[in-house]
Amino acid sequence: MRTSDPLPGGITSSKLFTLSALNLNPTFHNVPLRPVRFFSPEVELTRRVDGSLLMRSAEPLGDYDSRVGEWLDRWAQEAPARTFIIEQTPTGERCISYGEARKSVLLLAEGLLEYGLGPERPLAILAENGIDHALIMLAGLYVGIPIAPVAPAYALQSIDFAKLSHAFKLLTPGMVVVDDAELYRQPIEHALKTDIPVIALRNASASAKWRDLASLKADGSRHDEVRAAAAQVGRQTIAKFLFTSGSTGMPKVVINTHGMICCNSQMKRQVAPFLAEEPPVMVDWAPWNHTAGSNSNFSITLHNGGTLYIDPGKPTPAKFGASLELLRRVSPTIYFNVPRGYELLIPHLKADPAFREHFFRRLKFLWYAAASMQPATWFDLERLAVETVGHRILTVSGLGMTETAPIALFGNANASGPGVVGIPVAGVELKLIPDDNSFEVRYRGPNVTPGYWRDPAATAAAFDEEGFLRSGDLLSFIDPERPQAGLRFDGRMNEVFKLDSGTKVSAGKLRLDALDALRPLAHEVVVAGADRKDVRILIFPDWEVCAAAAGLDCSAEPAQIASNPTLRAMFHERLAKLYAAGTGSSNRIVAGLLVESPPSSAAGELTEKGTVNSRALQRNRPELVDALFGDTDERVLRVESV
Repeated sequence: MRTSDPLPGGITSSKLFTLSALNLNPTFHNVPLRPVRFFSPEVELTRRVDGSLLMRSAEPLGDYDSRVGEWLDRWAQEAPARTFIIEQTPTGERCISYGEARKSVLLLAEGLLEYGLGPERPLAILAENGIDHALIMLAGLYVGIPIAPVAPAYALQSIDFAKLSHAFKLLTPGMVVVDDAELYRQPIEHALKTDIPVIALRNASASAKWRDLASLKADGSRHDEVRAAAAQVGRQTIAKFLFTSGSTGMPKVVINTHGMICCNSQMKRQVAPFLAEEPPVMVDWAPWNHTAGSNSNFSITLHNGGTLYIDPGKPTPAKFGASLELLRRVSPTIYFNVPRGYELLIPHLKADPAFREHFFRRLKFLWYAAASMQPATWFDLERLAVETVGHRILTVSGLGMTETAPIALFGNANASGPGVVGIPVAGVELKLIPDDNSFEVRYRGPNVTPGYWRDPAATAAAFDEEGFLRSGDLLSFIDPERPQAGLRFDGRMNEVFKLDSGTKVSAGKLRLDALDALRPLAHEVVVAGADRKDVRILIFPDWEVCAAAAGLDCSAEPAQIASNPTLRAMFHERLAKLYAAGTGSSNRIVAGLLVESPPSSAAGELTEKGTVNSRALQRNRPELVDALFGDTDERVLRVESV
């Protein structure tokens, strides 16, 4: 099928993103993009007799490396003095060059070889992003020892340490590295049932049995063994064990090979060819126990000989100040964040022309992930860039998962807009299975995992009969007659539920629509209604924004703000518009409840990406769901007589 042909089978687009739909000012939208080499290949789309579609980029995947350690070798030789990582410390900055990093990595790798580590006894790491974390991570990767970055929240935001115990049981690590012995001693001693070496990057003396990182470094006398071990590492060698979010149960362990990571980095180079022309500079907070932070952002830096500033902040009101402080000193060439991070950044860009000029000065593109960006945020970024540097800065997202290392689709100048996740990157083939007005997407390519560690049943269930990985994501075409315009994210299949009438509800799509309508007053919603008569939402307001909108002091308590008549009228008006946009019980939201207590990470209600785990939250807070559907609670905002 030619890319100019319309989509078959009468499938219609979920939404065409015209200028009016995006609410963009044509004056800004027609301003040229900053000239940057970025991909915009044609796509090949084939209809099959079973009704499914196959979609892939017309651009073939180029050659790629066989092991991650090759990148460190390359830059230590070609640019040994170039700064690799910069970490913020209580006393200033700590930096390490590529030459220094490789020297430390080789000594640590030599030390690791003494412990008989491997796939059956991997190196588990519980630590925040930092130079020492990077060095021990690269040491394992260099000699083919699988690393297993475990979310610190498993240890530090838990009472029973159930997920940490589950992780150790699945991994059977041969060594554990922790950030701080004082913080991790109790959870590690509780969850780790075997007597294995534990290395603490700080405060090792807090435990009599634990050692510091320096004690792991060898003397360099066994470099031949290090080189021999590195020579055995290839594309099929396991590089990492990464955990899924565990939103529907205990996390699974995803096998990531060196080949997956290396080919995914080549895919990114073909998405953004300028990466190979100018070493990137990134300011990034994304944790390395997550695929976006490690396989994507860390790999972009290392693969292309760039410099990574570790951002000590987070995209939350309480922690974003640290991110701002760093961004005021460093002009990135690529900036990655979740939409909430951009929402926190924009007011500061608006208020400070000098900061705005500094931020946009050498940006090649803006990249967001984990959630859909709101049109107002998109427009603000375009307008601010044009006013500051005279060009629009390409703002793009993509789609992938831990099982695809991670990117599988990515946007470009011809496939861009809020909610647009782009087209397949080179080397990835999509299978699109019709599902109502959307498509279930499945992946096949060299970046796809071979399976889940020690879980053959989950591995078998993850792949279809043709070897395509079932993602569970739902997509739709932006323009059915132009597949190269890209695909839009419509939510996840496991977010679908049924009303008591049997009507199917796509909660993921409704969540995105509700956020479009309620931001900036609300930063998250949970769609509820399984086995109920209608659809309603739990609303998590941005209390500072709400207080300002209602004319209240920002220090007011959530209960006081939530009961303010002016604010309730604002929410009611927006909910009424949402209700009016619905066409039936499957997509008509009839009521909402402002939730005063934010989602709890410790209770599993909030993911590391900052999104709410809807199942966990509704399970943990049945009283909220009962109030929402009880029809007697005065806090509930109703837009239909119920």
